[in-house]
Amino acid sequence: MNNVFFDEIFWGNTVKQYCFLVGFVLLGLIFKRIVSRLVSVVLFTGFKKFAQDINDGTFVSLLLKPIESFITFCTFYLAINQIKHPLDVIIWHRVKPKLDITIGDFVDKAFLFLIILSIFWIILRIVDFIAHVLKYKASITQNKADDQLIPFLKELTKTIICFVGFFVLLGFVFEINVLTLITGLGIGGIAIALAAKESLENLIGSFTIFLDKPFTVGDVVKVDGIEGAIQKVGFRSTWLTSPDKTTIVIPNKAMIDGVLENVTLRDYRRVNFHINLTYETGSEVVKNILIAINTYLEDNPNTRDGYATFDNFVDSGLSIQVIYLVISMEHRQYVQVKEEINFKLIAIVREQGSDFAYPTQRSITDQRN
Repeated sequence: MNNVFFDEIFWGNTVKQYCFLVGFVLLGLIFKRIVSRLVSVVLFTGFKKFAQDINDGTFVSLLLKPIESFITFCTFYLAINQIKHPLDVIIWHRVKPKLDITIGDFVDKAFLFLIILSIFWIILRIVDFIAHVLKYKASITQNKADDQLIPFLKELTKTIICFVGFFVLLGFVFEINVLTLITGLGIGGIAIALAAKESLENLIGSFTIFLDKPFTVGDVVKVDGIEGAIQKVGFRSTWLTSPDKTTIVIPNKAMIDGVLENVTLRDYRRVNFHINLTYETGSEVVKNILIAINTYLEDNPNTRDGYATFDNFVDSGLSIQVIYLVISMEHRQYVQVKEEINFKLIAIVREQGSDFAYPTQRSITDQRN
């Protein structure tokens, strides 16, 4: 009696086929997380010596979702193939040459596409893990060049894998002759190169940066008036973090063509500015102010080679030039030293009975009167 029930046909399929379909789906959904975690742990054993200081939890967390996707697609593919109808329904027919495409053929191609996609997703996540391990190892070394090189190589490797995956999909899913396609691309290579001229220049710029090494990750640089700390160097652009924590993206071509100043390589930061005293200030007072400023700059532990001189007569007053070097390269301390000195200059000028001039002009007649 039970066998008769399972052999009953509904919508072109037996009850047994529908039971297998539901069973495959339920098993896949129930055990996909357990199987994914188990497969991830097994795969991690192959990287154990390479990643001795890295917890397997990082590897598992990276591979969990792509392996789950792979298991899910395989499960649904096996489940759907337990039934025949409507997979055997022809959706496209051609007489010469004779070719019939069924719903099943379309489903096979769709799942093959998803399964290949999930496999390359797993490969990309493995590359992410390898880069994570290398980045950790680079962080405990003194050399900063590897900190900059690893993210670049990671992006390069992932781009090559995506490129290979694209042609694998074309070959296996869409049944396109990949060799013929690549040969055809060679014919239009000049047009593609011209269209991607700027991108190629930026890519060449990234290689130039790695060869010349004008800076490394973490260095503070100034390019055409834009200042920031190097965050990473990519294919097309270099990412900087400005002092106000803004992310700035500059094309690699501009990084090598522009005037680049590596602030980190400097031992000191130079400060050079003018203050203007009123014309009512006497010469003795000016001398006393210069002596007080020079004494203060010489005794200041945060500066060196500091001095002040009576520089010029300007329209608004007597111009005093102040020059000094700030010892600290850290931006926050640099601006704090400048602020401290500026407040001290105000106090010195006021203590000597003078004042600061403001932009104004006096005619000779007004001065004589």
